[in-house]
This record gives sequence, structure tokens and C-alpha cells, in this order.
Amino acid sequence: MTSGPTWIDVGAADELASTPVRELRVGSRHIALSFADGRFGAVSGRCNHVGGPLGQSALDGEYLVCPWHQYKFHRCNGAGEPGYEADRVPSYDVKVENGRVYLSAEAVTPRGHLPHEPHPLTRKLERADGPLRVAGISTTIMQANHPRYSTSEALLDTALAHAASVGAQTQLIRLRDLKFRHCEGYYSRSAHACTWPCSITQADSSDQMEVVYEAAVHWADVLLIATPIRWGAASSLYFKMIERMNCIQNQITIANRVLIRRKTAAFIVTGGQDNVQAVIGQQLAFFSELGFVFPPFPFVAHSLGWSAENMEKNIAQVQHSEELRAGTRALIERALATAREQVAAAEPQRLERGGRKAHAEHSAPAAES
Repeated sequence: MTSGPTWIDVGAADELASTPVRELRVGSRHIALSFADGRFGAVSGRCNHVGGPLGQSALDGEYLVCPWHQYKFHRCNGAGEPGYEADRVPSYDVKVENGRVYLSAEAVTPRGHLPHEPHPLTRKLERADGPLRVAGISTTIMQANHPRYSTSEALLDTALAHAASVGAQTQLIRLRDLKFRHCEGYYSRSAHACTWPCSITQADSSDQMEVVYEAAVHWADVLLIATPIRWGAASSLYFKMIERMNCIQNQITIANRVLIRRKTAAFIVTGGQDNVQAVIGQQLAFFSELGFVFPPFPFVAHSLGWSAENMEKNIAQVQHSEELRAGTRALIERALATAREQVAAAEPQRLERGGRKAHAEHSAPAAES
């Protein structure tokens, strides 16, 4: 004779029905309990993706929408949204008796994962043999159909041409040519909601931030960033890019996983107004936090200054300045020398950042079976 399920009293029905979705802790399990259209539903409180809290979801019809990355699961049977039904979280039987809500002690449907290949960016960090490689990133903005002269990009072109002339492989990435979304603040929801690669990159195949990730993490030995000065700061495209690069640094904070190893960064900054030191200071801080090292004198810069704002004169001065071009060629030679030392150095078995670690409560929640 088969006995019936074991039931667990989780609370008063009136109180539990007052909130569309809530988190419950039943023993060691997290449960997402929902109430809609006069019916309770209960599924695992851990999303399949990276363990997001389904008990903090919003409801979209009959589907729970995970607050971390918007994955959807049916609130009663745990199935994924149409087309993804096999990607499911465990569900629990629910009954109401004498004004109390009871859940089955065990899940009545299993967790299921749709098979998928790991994203190519998650591959092993391993430098391919070959000459030194320089990726130049231009962050200036202009109209595609009516391009103008860019002082920062002109010097970047000079640097890449010189690097190629001494045997390095080069590539130029113009951020304005890439279509990529802004950072959507997953880390602000939970440390482990920020993933490598970025959750946007994983979910949106049309997002072209992958080009920057591939160059910075896997391909380049030298990353050379060029930016104009805009109101005393780097360009808006520069900041759009580095906000999306937070997922690289966050891997260090979350899991002590350093993605940038033995790589060199250098900078080109030009503008019609001053504030070179502030722009460079931000860049040095950010890229050092990713793990990049810098050559001696890691930047070249040009500015006419606040009281001498004259863009026509500024452009002409850069166009005709052999001193700036010589300085740019010297910068890339220093960067290549530093990169050569880094590539030849032994790979550390473990690279500790130290001084700042994720709190224990940031531990990634395990998905319950």
C-alpha cells in the first residue's frame, strides 16, 4: 500500500494570498510561493540560470520572471516559457485546508536543463603562439556617413601602424561601429547576477560587446585605448564600454578569478580642453583593477587648455605635430617592451588580488534538485 505525500504547513492562507509572489524557506529549500486567480503555486526558489531568487520575481501572467536575468518559469508546474518548457524548475503540490496552506515535502516534478554549449568566451585562458598582438580601441563618436578628423583616433592609427612595422599583429576596434547594449546593472541586484561573459552577451547574440571581450581577455597582449576629452572626462562610448567590462573585474571580487593575466594597457588622450590627469587617473585605476600592467609613462596626451579652446587650431596642431607622433610611436614601443616581458614571465599558479573580497552572503546560491 502506497502512502500519500507528506505535507508541510507553511502558513495562513489569507496572509500568504496577500502577496502575489513571496520567498519561503522550507527546511533547507527555498520556495517561490505565488497566488493568482484564486490559486496558489509553488516552485523551487532558485532559477536554473545562476541561482537567481525566483521568490523575488514579478508575475507575467502565469510565469515568474526572475529578477536577475528575466528567465521565466510557470508558477505552478515550473516549466519554462513556451518553446523552452524542458528548461524547468522543480514544482510542489499545494493544498489549502482549514485556512492553512500545505506544500508537499518533496518536489513532484524534477529540475530540467536545456542542453547548450558553453559560450566561446568561457574557454581556457591560454595565449596562442605568435608575435605580440596589439588591439587599439577608438572611443570617439562621429557620424558614420560624414566622418570627421579625430585627433585621438589619428594618433591611435599612428601607434598601430608603428606596432605593425616592428612585427606586431594589430587590430583596430572602433566602438562607434559596434552595436552593444548599455550595462543593465545586474551586479546591483546581486554579486552573482553579474556573470562572465556578461549576461547580455550570453542572451543576445546580436550584442557586439563580444568583440571587445575577445580582444581584451583572449587575443591582445597590449590594449591601447584612445579617447577624446569631453567635459573633463573620457567619451561617453568609453564609459559605456568599461561599464560592460565590469563583468571582468567582478569575477575577481566574486570568485578570485583573474581573467586578465600578463597583459599591458596604454592610453592616448586628446581634447580641446584640459583635464588630462583626471581622465588618465580614471583609466589607470580601472584597467589596473582588471589586472593590466602599464609601461613606464603609460600615455600620450594633448590639450590646448580651458582658456585656449579653439577646435580648428587644436585639430591642425595634432595633424602637423611630429612631436606627438614620435611620442605615440615611443609609447607603443614601451608598451610592446612591457608586453614582451609579461609574455615571457612564468604564469603564476595563483594570482591573489587581496584587500577586497566578496562577503560570505554573496556566495552563489546552489540550485536545489
